[in-house]
Amino acid sequence: MAASATRAHTKDGPPLADRVRHSGRTRDGGTTILTGARVVLPTGVVDQGRVIVERGRIAGAAHPDAPALDLSGHWIVPGFVDIHNHGGGGASFTSGSAEDVLRGVATHREHGTTTLMASTVTGDLGFLAHRAGFLSELVEQGDLAGIHFEGPFISPCRKGAHSEALLRDPDPAEVRKLLDASRGAARMVTLATELPGGIDSVRLLAEHGVIAAVGHTDATYEQTVEAIEAGATVATHLFNAMPPLGHRAPGPIAALLEDERVTVELINDGTHLHPAALELAFHRAGAQRVAFVTDAMDAAGFGDGRYQLGPLEVEVKEGVARLVEGGSIAGSTLTLDTAFRRAVTVDRLPVEDVVQAISANPARLLGMYDTVGSLEPGKDADLVVLDDSFTLKGVMRKGEWVVEPQVG
Repeated sequence: MAASATRAHTKDGPPLADRVRHSGRTRDGGTTILTGARVVLPTGVVDQGRVIVERGRIAGAAHPDAPALDLSGHWIVPGFVDIHNHGGGGASFTSGSAEDVLRGVATHREHGTTTLMASTVTGDLGFLAHRAGFLSELVEQGDLAGIHFEGPFISPCRKGAHSEALLRDPDPAEVRKLLDASRGAARMVTLATELPGGIDSVRLLAEHGVIAAVGHTDATYEQTVEAIEAGATVATHLFNAMPPLGHRAPGPIAALLEDERVTVELINDGTHLHPAALELAFHRAGAQRVAFVTDAMDAAGFGDGRYQLGPLEVEVKEGVARLVEGGSIAGSTLTLDTAFRRAVTVDRLPVEDVVQAISANPARLLGMYDTVGSLEPGKDADLVVLDDSFTLKGVMRKGEWVVEPQVG
Protein backbone atom coordinates (compact mmCIF):
# COMPACT_ATOMS: atom_id res chain seq x y z
CA MET A 1 0.00 0.00 0.00
CA ALA A 2 1.27 3.47 -0.85
CA ALA A 3 2.48 5.74 1.91
CA SER A 4 -0.55 8.00 1.50
CA ALA A 5 -2.77 5.12 2.58
CA THR A 6 -0.97 4.02 5.73
CA ARG A 7 -2.13 6.52 8.35
CA ALA A 8 -3.88 4.65 11.15
CA HIS A 9 -5.15 7.62 13.18
CA THR A 10 -7.58 10.38 12.49
CA LYS A 11 -6.50 13.97 13.10
CA ASP A 12 -8.03 13.95 16.56
CA GLY A 13 -8.52 11.12 19.00
CA PRO A 14 -7.86 7.37 18.90
CA PRO A 15 -7.61 5.15 15.82
CA LEU A 16 -10.93 4.45 14.14
CA ALA A 17 -10.37 0.74 14.74
CA ASP A 18 -10.62 1.49 18.46
CA ARG A 19 -13.71 3.62 18.04
CA VAL A 20 -15.53 0.84 16.20
CA ARG A 21 -15.57 -1.13 19.44
CA HIS A 22 -15.78 1.74 21.94
CA SER A 23 -18.43 4.09 20.61
CA GLY A 24 -20.54 6.21 22.96
CA ARG A 25 -23.34 4.66 24.97
CA THR A 26 -26.94 5.69 24.95
CA ARG A 27 -27.58 8.43 27.46
CA ASP A 28 -28.54 6.37 30.48
CA GLY A 29 -26.77 3.17 29.43
CA GLY A 30 -30.13 1.55 28.70
CA THR A 31 -32.97 3.68 27.32
CA THR A 32 -33.07 6.77 25.12
CA ILE A 33 -36.01 8.46 23.45
CA LEU A 34 -35.41 10.42 20.25
CA THR A 35 -38.19 12.92 19.66
CA GLY A 36 -39.30 15.67 17.29
CA ALA A 37 -37.75 14.35 14.07
CA ARG A 38 -39.34 13.19 10.84
CA VAL A 39 -39.02 9.39 11.14
CA VAL A 40 -39.01 7.17 8.06
CA LEU A 41 -40.85 3.91 8.77
CA PRO A 42 -41.77 1.07 6.38
CA THR A 43 -45.29 2.52 6.34
CA GLY A 44 -44.18 6.08 5.50
CA VAL A 45 -42.87 9.26 7.09
CA VAL A 46 -44.04 10.24 10.57
CA ASP A 47 -43.72 13.92 11.47
CA GLN A 48 -42.77 14.72 15.06
CA GLY A 49 -42.01 11.02 15.54
CA ARG A 50 -40.49 9.17 18.47
CA VAL A 51 -37.88 6.43 18.36
CA ILE A 52 -37.35 4.54 21.60
CA VAL A 53 -34.05 2.72 22.07
CA GLU A 54 -33.74 0.20 24.87
CA ARG A 55 -30.86 -2.22 25.47
CA GLY A 56 -29.58 -1.78 21.94
CA ARG A 57 -32.89 -2.37 20.16
CA ILE A 58 -35.87 -0.42 18.94
CA ALA A 59 -38.54 -0.62 21.65
CA GLY A 60 -42.28 -0.10 21.51
CA ALA A 61 -42.58 1.63 24.88
CA ALA A 62 -40.40 3.24 27.53
CA HIS A 63 -40.53 4.43 31.11
CA PRO A 64 -41.94 7.98 31.23
CA ASP A 65 -38.83 9.22 33.05
CA ALA A 66 -36.41 7.97 30.37
CA PRO A 67 -34.19 10.75 28.97
CA ALA A 68 -35.21 12.28 25.65
CA LEU A 69 -33.16 13.93 22.91
CA ASP A 70 -35.03 16.55 20.90
CA LEU A 71 -34.17 16.20 17.20
CA SER A 72 -36.66 18.69 15.82
CA GLY A 73 -35.75 19.78 12.30
CA HIS A 74 -33.97 16.50 11.60
CA TRP A 75 -34.71 13.17 9.93
CA ILE A 76 -34.23 9.72 11.48
CA VAL A 77 -33.70 6.91 8.97
CA PRO A 78 -32.53 3.30 9.33
CA GLY A 79 -28.81 2.61 9.35
CA PHE A 80 -27.39 2.04 5.88
CA VAL A 81 -26.54 -1.44 4.57
CA ASP A 82 -23.72 -1.76 2.00
CA ILE A 83 -23.39 -5.06 0.13
CA HIS A 84 -20.48 -4.00 -2.12
CA ASN A 85 -17.52 -2.36 -0.39
CA HIS A 86 -13.76 -2.96 -0.78
CA GLY A 87 -12.48 -0.70 2.00
CA GLY A 88 -12.07 2.81 3.33
CA GLY A 89 -10.11 4.96 5.74
CA GLY A 90 -6.90 4.00 3.92
CA ALA A 91 -7.56 0.29 4.50
CA SER A 92 -8.29 -2.57 2.09
CA PHE A 93 -10.61 -5.48 2.87
CA THR A 94 -8.74 -7.57 0.29
CA SER A 95 -5.26 -7.26 1.77
CA GLY A 96 -5.35 -5.42 5.09
CA SER A 97 -4.75 -6.74 8.59
CA ALA A 98 -7.59 -7.14 11.10
CA GLU A 99 -6.83 -3.65 12.39
CA ASP A 100 -6.95 -2.32 8.84
CA VAL A 101 -10.30 -3.96 8.14
CA LEU A 102 -11.76 -2.58 11.37
CA ARG A 103 -10.48 0.87 10.46
CA GLY A 104 -12.30 0.61 7.14
CA VAL A 105 -15.46 -0.58 8.87
CA ALA A 106 -15.25 2.27 11.36
CA THR A 107 -14.82 4.83 8.60
CA HIS A 108 -18.01 3.71 6.89
CA ARG A 109 -19.90 3.50 10.19
CA GLU A 110 -19.09 7.14 10.79
CA HIS A 111 -20.80 7.81 7.46
CA GLY A 112 -23.95 5.90 8.41
CA THR A 113 -23.22 2.37 7.19
CA THR A 114 -24.09 0.28 10.21
CA THR A 115 -24.09 -3.04 8.29
CA LEU A 116 -21.33 -3.76 5.80
CA MET A 117 -20.27 -6.71 3.65
CA ALA A 118 -16.58 -6.92 2.70
CA SER A 119 -15.85 -7.30 -1.00
CA THR A 120 -12.61 -8.76 -2.36
CA VAL A 121 -11.01 -8.16 -5.75
CA THR A 122 -9.50 -10.67 -8.16
CA GLY A 123 -6.49 -12.54 -6.84
CA ASP A 124 -4.86 -15.92 -6.86
CA LEU A 125 -7.40 -18.56 -5.84
CA GLY A 126 -5.28 -19.80 -2.95
CA PHE A 127 -4.88 -16.27 -1.63
CA LEU A 128 -8.61 -15.61 -1.88
CA ALA A 129 -9.38 -18.83 -0.03
CA HIS A 130 -6.98 -17.85 2.74
CA ARG A 131 -8.47 -14.35 2.82
CA ALA A 132 -11.95 -15.83 3.08
CA GLY A 133 -10.96 -17.72 6.22
CA PHE A 134 -9.52 -14.54 7.73
CA LEU A 135 -12.57 -12.39 6.93
CA SER A 136 -14.95 -15.08 8.16
CA GLU A 137 -13.59 -14.55 11.68
CA LEU A 138 -14.65 -10.90 11.53
CA VAL A 139 -18.06 -12.00 10.27
CA GLU A 140 -18.38 -14.38 13.22
CA GLN A 141 -17.45 -11.52 15.58
CA GLY A 142 -20.18 -9.33 14.10
CA ASP A 143 -17.86 -6.73 12.57
CA LEU A 144 -18.82 -7.69 9.01
CA ALA A 145 -22.11 -8.94 7.57
CA GLY A 146 -20.49 -11.34 5.12
CA ILE A 147 -18.05 -11.74 2.24
CA HIS A 148 -18.58 -10.81 -1.41
CA PHE A 149 -16.18 -12.25 -3.99
CA GLU A 150 -15.91 -9.91 -6.97
CA GLY A 151 -13.63 -11.93 -9.23
CA PRO A 152 -11.74 -13.92 -10.30
CA PHE A 153 -14.64 -15.49 -12.26
CA ILE A 154 -15.23 -12.52 -14.56
CA SER A 155 -14.80 -11.65 -18.23
CA PRO A 156 -11.47 -10.32 -19.51
CA CYS A 157 -13.55 -8.22 -21.94
CA ARG A 158 -15.15 -6.35 -19.01
CA LYS A 159 -12.46 -6.70 -16.36
CA GLY A 160 -12.47 -3.08 -15.19
CA ALA A 161 -9.97 -2.69 -12.34
CA HIS A 162 -9.16 -6.40 -12.07
CA SER A 163 -5.90 -8.08 -13.08
CA GLU A 164 -6.48 -9.94 -16.35
CA ALA A 165 -3.63 -12.34 -15.60
CA LEU A 166 -5.51 -13.67 -12.56
CA LEU A 167 -8.94 -14.12 -14.15
CA ARG A 168 -10.38 -17.61 -14.59
CA ASP A 169 -13.53 -19.32 -15.76
CA PRO A 170 -16.10 -20.03 -13.04
CA ASP A 171 -15.38 -23.71 -12.43
CA PRO A 172 -17.99 -24.89 -9.87
CA ALA A 173 -15.29 -26.82 -8.00
CA GLU A 174 -13.25 -23.65 -7.55
CA VAL A 175 -16.31 -21.64 -6.56
CA ARG A 176 -17.06 -24.32 -3.98
CA LYS A 177 -13.50 -24.01 -2.66
CA LEU A 178 -14.10 -20.35 -1.83
CA LEU A 179 -17.43 -21.14 -0.19
CA ASP A 180 -15.84 -23.84 1.96
CA ALA A 181 -12.99 -21.52 2.96
CA SER A 182 -15.56 -18.91 4.02
CA ARG A 183 -17.11 -21.22 6.63
CA GLY A 184 -20.62 -19.99 5.91
CA ALA A 185 -19.65 -16.30 5.70
CA ALA A 186 -19.83 -16.01 1.88
CA ARG A 187 -22.96 -14.08 0.92
CA MET A 188 -22.37 -13.15 -2.74
CA VAL A 189 -20.19 -14.05 -5.73
CA THR A 190 -20.01 -11.90 -8.87
CA LEU A 191 -19.74 -13.96 -12.06
CA ALA A 192 -19.55 -13.52 -15.80
CA THR A 193 -22.16 -16.22 -16.23
CA GLU A 194 -21.60 -16.60 -19.98
CA LEU A 195 -18.15 -18.12 -19.36
CA PRO A 196 -17.67 -21.92 -19.28
CA GLY A 197 -19.03 -23.23 -15.97
CA GLY A 198 -20.98 -20.02 -15.31
CA ILE A 199 -24.49 -21.44 -15.29
CA ASP A 200 -23.47 -24.48 -13.23
CA SER A 201 -21.76 -22.13 -10.76
CA VAL A 202 -24.94 -20.05 -10.47
CA ARG A 203 -26.88 -23.21 -9.63
CA LEU A 204 -24.24 -24.21 -7.06
CA LEU A 205 -24.45 -20.82 -5.36
CA ALA A 206 -28.24 -20.88 -5.30
CA GLU A 207 -28.21 -24.35 -3.75
CA HIS A 208 -25.95 -23.06 -0.96
CA GLY A 209 -27.99 -19.94 -0.29
CA VAL A 210 -25.30 -17.62 -1.69
CA ILE A 211 -26.25 -14.74 -3.99
CA ALA A 212 -25.12 -15.20 -7.59
CA ALA A 213 -24.52 -11.73 -9.04
CA VAL A 214 -24.15 -11.03 -12.75
CA GLY A 215 -21.30 -8.60 -13.31
CA HIS A 216 -18.10 -7.83 -15.20
CA THR A 217 -19.84 -9.67 -17.99
CA ASP A 218 -19.96 -9.63 -21.78
CA ALA A 219 -23.16 -11.67 -21.88
CA THR A 220 -25.94 -11.27 -24.39
CA TYR A 221 -29.54 -10.64 -23.41
CA GLU A 222 -30.35 -14.33 -23.93
CA GLN A 223 -27.36 -15.53 -21.88
CA THR A 224 -28.34 -13.22 -19.04
CA VAL A 225 -31.91 -14.52 -19.07
CA GLU A 226 -30.48 -18.05 -18.79
CA ALA A 227 -28.41 -17.00 -15.77
CA ILE A 228 -31.44 -15.50 -14.05
CA GLU A 229 -33.45 -18.65 -14.69
CA ALA A 230 -30.59 -20.63 -13.11
CA GLY A 231 -30.78 -18.51 -9.94
CA ALA A 232 -28.86 -15.23 -10.39
CA THR A 233 -30.59 -12.50 -8.37
CA VAL A 234 -28.29 -9.44 -8.33
CA ALA A 235 -26.77 -7.15 -10.97
CA THR A 236 -23.32 -6.01 -9.86
CA HIS A 237 -23.06 -2.20 -10.33
CA LEU A 238 -25.58 -2.10 -13.16
CA PHE A 239 -24.43 -0.35 -16.39
CA ASN A 240 -20.75 -0.58 -15.36
CA ALA A 241 -18.48 -3.38 -16.65
CA MET A 242 -21.08 -4.77 -19.06
CA PRO A 243 -22.19 -4.09 -22.66
CA PRO A 244 -24.26 -0.92 -23.06
CA LEU A 245 -27.98 -1.08 -23.70
CA GLY A 246 -28.64 -1.43 -27.42
CA HIS A 247 -31.87 -1.33 -29.42
CA ARG A 248 -31.03 -4.46 -31.47
CA ALA A 249 -28.72 -6.17 -29.00
CA PRO A 250 -30.13 -5.15 -25.59
CA GLY A 251 -27.48 -7.11 -23.69
CA PRO A 252 -27.54 -7.84 -19.96
CA ILE A 253 -28.90 -4.47 -18.84
CA ALA A 254 -32.36 -5.03 -20.31
CA ALA A 255 -32.57 -8.58 -18.96
CA LEU A 256 -31.52 -7.51 -15.47
CA LEU A 257 -33.87 -4.54 -15.34
CA GLU A 258 -36.95 -6.37 -16.57
CA ASP A 259 -36.91 -9.41 -14.27
CA GLU A 260 -38.72 -9.00 -10.95
CA ARG A 261 -36.36 -11.48 -9.28
CA VAL A 262 -33.27 -9.29 -9.76
CA THR A 263 -32.01 -6.50 -7.51
CA VAL A 264 -29.77 -3.99 -9.28
CA GLU A 265 -26.81 -2.33 -7.59
CA LEU A 266 -26.33 1.37 -8.36
CA ILE A 267 -23.27 3.49 -7.51
CA ASN A 268 -24.70 6.98 -7.05
CA ASP A 269 -21.52 9.06 -6.93
CA GLY A 270 -22.00 11.20 -10.04
CA THR A 271 -19.08 9.42 -11.76
CA HIS A 272 -20.28 5.87 -12.36
CA LEU A 273 -23.77 6.85 -13.55
CA HIS A 274 -25.34 9.72 -15.41
CA PRO A 275 -28.47 10.89 -13.56
CA ALA A 276 -30.59 9.77 -16.54
CA ALA A 277 -29.26 6.20 -16.20
CA LEU A 278 -30.12 6.17 -12.51
CA GLU A 279 -33.59 7.49 -13.28
CA LEU A 280 -34.04 4.78 -15.93
CA ALA A 281 -33.09 2.06 -13.44
CA PHE A 282 -35.48 3.38 -10.79
CA HIS A 283 -38.28 3.80 -13.30
CA ARG A 284 -37.91 0.30 -14.76
CA ALA A 285 -36.98 -1.71 -11.68
CA GLY A 286 -38.82 0.32 -9.05
CA ALA A 287 -37.46 1.30 -5.67
CA GLN A 288 -38.10 -2.20 -4.34
CA ARG A 289 -35.41 -3.67 -6.65
CA VAL A 290 -32.60 -1.14 -6.25
CA ALA A 291 -29.67 -1.39 -3.83
CA PHE A 292 -27.39 1.61 -3.47
CA VAL A 293 -23.79 0.49 -2.98
CA THR A 294 -20.47 2.29 -2.69
CA ASP A 295 -18.03 -0.09 -4.42
CA ALA A 296 -15.66 1.88 -2.19
CA MET A 297 -11.91 1.34 -2.14
CA ASP A 298 -9.25 2.39 0.36
CA ALA A 299 -9.50 6.12 -0.38
CA ALA A 300 -13.12 6.42 0.81
CA GLY A 301 -13.13 8.78 3.77
CA PHE A 302 -9.37 9.20 3.46
CA GLY A 303 -8.27 11.35 0.52
CA ASP A 304 -6.50 11.59 -2.82
CA GLY A 305 -3.25 9.75 -3.48
CA ARG A 306 -1.80 6.46 -4.75
CA TYR A 307 -3.32 3.18 -3.57
CA GLN A 308 -3.20 -0.54 -4.34
CA LEU A 309 -6.35 -2.38 -5.48
CA GLY A 310 -5.27 -6.00 -5.41
CA PRO A 311 -2.10 -6.09 -7.55
CA LEU A 312 -3.02 -2.92 -9.49
CA GLU A 313 -2.00 0.66 -8.71
CA VAL A 314 -4.73 3.28 -8.44
CA GLU A 315 -4.50 7.05 -8.41
CA VAL A 316 -7.25 9.07 -6.78
CA LYS A 317 -7.68 12.65 -7.96
CA GLU A 318 -10.48 14.91 -6.76
CA GLY A 319 -12.20 11.89 -5.28
CA VAL A 320 -12.24 9.80 -8.50
CA ALA A 321 -10.25 6.53 -8.49
CA ARG A 322 -8.67 5.32 -11.73
CA LEU A 323 -6.04 2.75 -12.62
CA VAL A 324 -2.63 4.30 -13.14
CA GLU A 325 -2.21 2.07 -16.20
CA GLY A 326 -5.10 2.39 -18.62
CA GLY A 327 -7.25 4.85 -16.67
CA SER A 328 -10.21 2.57 -15.95
CA ILE A 329 -12.44 3.60 -13.06
CA ALA A 330 -11.25 1.62 -10.03
CA GLY A 331 -14.06 1.49 -7.53
CA SER A 332 -15.14 4.68 -5.79
CA THR A 333 -14.47 6.92 -2.83
CA LEU A 334 -18.18 7.07 -2.08
CA THR A 335 -19.78 6.78 1.34
CA LEU A 336 -23.48 6.03 1.64
CA ASP A 337 -24.38 9.29 3.37
CA THR A 338 -23.22 11.08 0.22
CA ALA A 339 -25.20 8.66 -1.95
CA PHE A 340 -28.30 9.33 0.17
CA ARG A 341 -27.95 13.11 0.00
CA ARG A 342 -27.33 13.05 -3.76
CA ALA A 343 -30.34 10.78 -4.36
CA VAL A 344 -32.67 13.22 -2.61
CA THR A 345 -31.19 16.59 -3.56
CA VAL A 346 -29.84 15.92 -7.07
CA ASP A 347 -31.87 12.98 -8.35
CA ARG A 348 -35.02 14.21 -6.58
CA LEU A 349 -36.03 10.75 -5.40
CA PRO A 350 -38.57 10.43 -2.56
CA VAL A 351 -36.90 9.92 0.81
CA GLU A 352 -38.91 6.72 1.38
CA ASP A 353 -37.59 5.25 -1.88
CA VAL A 354 -34.01 6.13 -0.98
CA VAL A 355 -34.39 4.48 2.43
CA GLN A 356 -35.69 1.35 0.74
CA ALA A 357 -32.73 1.26 -1.64
CA ILE A 358 -30.06 2.06 0.92
CA SER A 359 -31.32 0.07 3.92
CA ALA A 360 -34.29 -2.26 3.49
CA ASN A 361 -33.50 -3.90 0.14
CA PRO A 362 -29.85 -4.77 0.87
CA ALA A 363 -30.84 -6.04 4.32
CA ARG A 364 -33.35 -8.38 2.69
CA LEU A 365 -30.72 -9.61 0.24
CA LEU A 366 -28.43 -10.51 3.12
CA GLY A 367 -31.26 -12.28 4.96
CA MET A 368 -30.95 -9.77 7.80
CA TYR A 369 -34.20 -7.82 7.51
CA ASP A 370 -35.48 -9.35 10.72
CA THR A 371 -32.79 -7.41 12.62
CA VAL A 372 -31.73 -4.42 10.47
CA GLY A 373 -32.95 -2.32 7.55
CA SER A 374 -35.93 -0.54 9.12
CA LEU A 375 -37.00 1.20 12.33
CA GLU A 376 -39.33 -1.35 13.89
CA PRO A 377 -39.73 -2.69 17.44
CA GLY A 378 -37.42 -5.59 18.19
CA LYS A 379 -34.83 -4.70 15.57
CA ASP A 380 -31.32 -3.47 16.29
CA ALA A 381 -31.22 0.24 17.08
CA ASP A 382 -29.26 1.11 13.94
CA LEU A 383 -30.18 4.59 12.74
CA VAL A 384 -28.88 7.73 11.07
CA VAL A 385 -29.78 11.33 11.97
CA LEU A 386 -29.83 13.80 9.06
CA ASP A 387 -30.48 17.54 9.09
CA ASP A 388 -32.98 19.23 6.81
CA SER A 389 -30.38 19.38 4.00
CA PHE A 390 -29.78 15.63 4.40
CA THR A 391 -26.30 16.05 5.85
CA LEU A 392 -25.35 13.38 8.37
CA LYS A 393 -25.46 14.55 11.99
CA GLY A 394 -25.60 11.33 13.99
CA VAL A 395 -25.14 7.57 13.73
CA MET A 396 -26.31 4.94 16.21
CA ARG A 397 -25.45 1.24 15.98
CA LYS A 398 -27.01 -1.31 18.29
CA GLY A 399 -28.07 1.48 20.62
CA GLU A 400 -24.64 3.11 20.89
CA TRP A 401 -23.76 6.44 19.34
CA VAL A 402 -20.98 6.14 16.76
CA VAL A 403 -21.50 9.81 15.92
CA GLU A 404 -23.48 11.58 18.63
CA PRO A 405 -25.65 14.42 17.28
CA GLN A 406 -24.84 17.86 18.61
CA VAL A 407 -28.18 19.64 18.95
CA GLY A 408 -29.61 22.48 21.01
